[in-house]
Amino acid sequence: MCLVLSLIINTQASAFDKRLSVAISRYIMAVMHEDLGNIAQAIGEYKEALKADGENVAIHLNLASCYIGNNNIPQAIAELDAAVKLEPEAVEPHAILMLLYSSQNKPDLATKEYETALKNASKIQPKNIDIYKNLGAVYLQQKKFKEAENTYNLILDLSPDDSQAYFYLGNVYEEMKNREGAIKQLKKALELKPDYQEALNYLGYLYVEENRNLGEAEVMIKKALEIEPNNGAYIDSLGWLYFRRGNLEGALKEVEKASQSIEDPVVYDHLGDIYFKMGNKENARLNWEKSLKLNAKQDKVKEKLEKAMTNDKIQSTK
Repeated sequence: MCLVLSLIINTQASAFDKRLSVAISRYIMAVMHEDLGNIAQAIGEYKEALKADGENVAIHLNLASCYIGNNNIPQAIAELDAAVKLEPEAVEPHAILMLLYSSQNKPDLATKEYETALKNASKIQPKNIDIYKNLGAVYLQQKKFKEAENTYNLILDLSPDDSQAYFYLGNVYEEMKNREGAIKQLKKALELKPDYQEALNYLGYLYVEENRNLGEAEVMIKKALEIEPNNGAYIDSLGWLYFRRGNLEGALKEVEKASQSIEDPVVYDHLGDIYFKMGNKENARLNWEKSLKLNAKQDKVKEKLEKAMTNDKIQSTK
């Protein structure tokens, strides 16, 4: 090796060692200050450490933690974003960002970071079923039904007897307007876990919606209620079953009871239908309006409300 080249390499190595030494010493001082509660001093030391080693993810994360402690959320997010750019497949910065965005009431950004954190975690632990379950729940919340379907099927590939995966896959198929597929998955969940109350109620309710197997539906819904007697959704299912059978008084009693325990657009829609069937158009209208206040994207409820109001106008002009 020529003498000039040797001198260049040794000089570069010496400069690198010096920067690394400065970064480490500053980092140690920052940690000591942080442990003592001297957050301002810790922030200063972490900044100096980053001047020497700006591509160190751990320093960015610790500095973000200090900014969070000082309630300086914008700076914390900036440091976490820097960590993500340096190590896109890391889990921790995305998880912390999710918590920060949640605290700022930014659910879309929080969900996006949570999804990324789970995806990255699944690469590190490709057989961790809990990670996939959380990811599937995120996809359901985001209405990414195809991704949710793929995720729950992956869980079942890893764990074929997972009743919860079958239950949520049933949810996915119902959202995808594949009711028979949903029923099939819920049946499988109940084969594996006969006292699975959520699946008992859900399958019973789907049968009521289809107006078939009502005897079987009643057994399942009442069994779910034995396990959770105060569950408003289950009480509503029983009331809706009575409505299908023409027992309007029984239906009204149960669905009114459900409305006192949960604020749900479906429950108020059911109440509207029951009152309308009983000839009480005023209460029908009031409950359909309540339903639309909770969820304005219900075309069928809007249609029923408009028809009821139109009929009233026609009658008042006669």
